[in-house]
Amino acid sequence: MLKVDRNDDRPIWQQLLDQAIHHITTGNWPPGELLLPSRELALLIGVSRSTIQVVYEELFSRGYTVTSRRGGTRVNHVICAAPSSEIEHLKGPALPHVPLLNASVGHLHSWFGNKEEGTPEIDFSPHEPYLDEQFQQKWRHSFFQASTGADLTHWAYGDAMGFLPLREQIQRYLSLERGVHVHVDQILLTSGAQHSIDLIAQALLQEGDTVTVEDPGFPAAWMAMSYRKMQVSSAPVDAFGLCVDRIHPLSRLVYVTPSHQCATGVIMSEPRRQQLLHLAAQSQFWIVEDDYDSEFRYRGAPLPTLFSQRPQNTLYMMSFSKMIAPGIRLSAIIGSHEAIHRLARVQELTYRHLPIMEQLTLAHFIEHGHFMRHMRRVRNVYRRRHEAMTKAITASGLSERFTLSGVETGLHMLLEAVSSYDDKAVTKTAFEQGIRIYPLSKYGLESDRKGWVLGFAKVNEAAIEQGIERLSRILMK
Repeated sequence: MLKVDRNDDRPIWQQLLDQAIHHITTGNWPPGELLLPSRELALLIGVSRSTIQVVYEELFSRGYTVTSRRGGTRVNHVICAAPSSEIEHLKGPALPHVPLLNASVGHLHSWFGNKEEGTPEIDFSPHEPYLDEQFQQKWRHSFFQASTGADLTHWAYGDAMGFLPLREQIQRYLSLERGVHVHVDQILLTSGAQHSIDLIAQALLQEGDTVTVEDPGFPAAWMAMSYRKMQVSSAPVDAFGLCVDRIHPLSRLVYVTPSHQCATGVIMSEPRRQQLLHLAAQSQFWIVEDDYDSEFRYRGAPLPTLFSQRPQNTLYMMSFSKMIAPGIRLSAIIGSHEAIHRLARVQELTYRHLPIMEQLTLAHFIEHGHFMRHMRRVRNVYRRRHEAMTKAITASGLSERFTLSGVETGLHMLLEAVSSYDDKAVTKTAFEQGIRIYPLSKYGLESDRKGWVLGFAKVNEAAIEQGIERLSRILMK
């Protein structure tokens, strides 16, 4: 019998329908069983006949019952009810074994600093930029203006290449600030560096292709490539950047961070750049140039891009994660018309397009000058913190015992130890004393280099001095 619970928040018809379905699926009402006429059942339960009619109509529309003029309403014969004891013990399909996925995600969590372990007093994170209330106010203003001024057509399915006005703003920025002059159709918007790398792997490579990455370098790059079943080869990095003569001869793609090497912070020398560009043209492989934080340079202007010298072979990656905030999840790939068209086709098939609201907001943020004002302001913040970091490391004596590099550009620098040093043990000790530092060994694929990647973007000058002083006490024992 169906019952009504007056304390239940669900509508009465929903209560009765759920009960009826339960009776049918558990076999309490077997196939072929005749249900009471709606009028009679309504009287028994104490509800209106129209409520029962709604329940019966819903049962019929979902296929639980069949009706006929003379036979009334019966439970459908094709309903296969399993005993309730069996239902409780049934499991879903077994998940495939994916050791590479689990290991890679675990490595990324560790590389990011194992945030789940807690929040230390001082975090020398190399991954996050400086944010403050002024940025939030300007972003909120752009969000409001973009949402209120949005055309209805913006809410339809969008362009797989990304919102055109935003690509136009990026085109203008690249031309004025980075010396990269391209057509707007050479710009594809993505949702971050890992999304960009994944798209490139799907669109321009085939399973089993060999790719070369910097070592130490950006872990997410080789992990994304490995997960797409590429053969990942490592090439070491020295004081002049990627060792081009160590690139695998069968490489179809080489991933580099030439303006501020992801782990060591060194700048790729001009001879190495020319060597890489010549080899790419000769061997016909792709160069993926990740220009993640070169806008922040403390000695001179940002360096010329590889893309501006060899656009046929180079895919230039830029991201707003470091320039503004990781939470925006917007970045871009710049390449030849042919390469970007292929990437856009894969984007259309697998992702369709990016969420529109973030694109509308960022387009407004750039167009109305907020972006460049934000960049000028944070550059000043970073310059002060960069100076405080270098001074603190020098004053503590750490630069005499360890090698300091990567101090010209970007939001982090490297304090390197000898290869026999246990940088993970020091990292653990530092965390116990309220400091989070980032071991170089986490950036290595095959490299045995040791040390600590120290970011300063989110740490104020006083905390930098205090954190480096504490770190020196640990390291100078």
